[in-house]
Amino acid sequence: MTLTIDLPDEQTAALAAKARELGLSTEEYARRLLEQDLGTVRPQTRHISEVIRENMRKVPPDILAAMPQDGASEHDHYIYGLPKKNT
Repeated sequence: MTLTIDLPDEQTAALAAKARELGLSTEEYARRLLEQDLGTVRPQTRHISEVIRENMRKVPPDILAAMPQDGASEHDHYIYGLPKKNT
């Protein structure tokens, strides 16, 4: 079924902003809201990249700027104190 809803510009902007915040399309976010309200919520299965993006948006900019650029490739160094692999 296709449903078209006319919303005031403010509500459209708020809906789009919330969807972006969650890493979803506006349509997907609206569908999830309707499912939740109607009690037809399907089990939430989200790709891990969605979860990571959502969590990374919560990191303050100053903390993000202080994170090492080679953190992924040199995680053993930063976690366990092992020598860096690529110096």
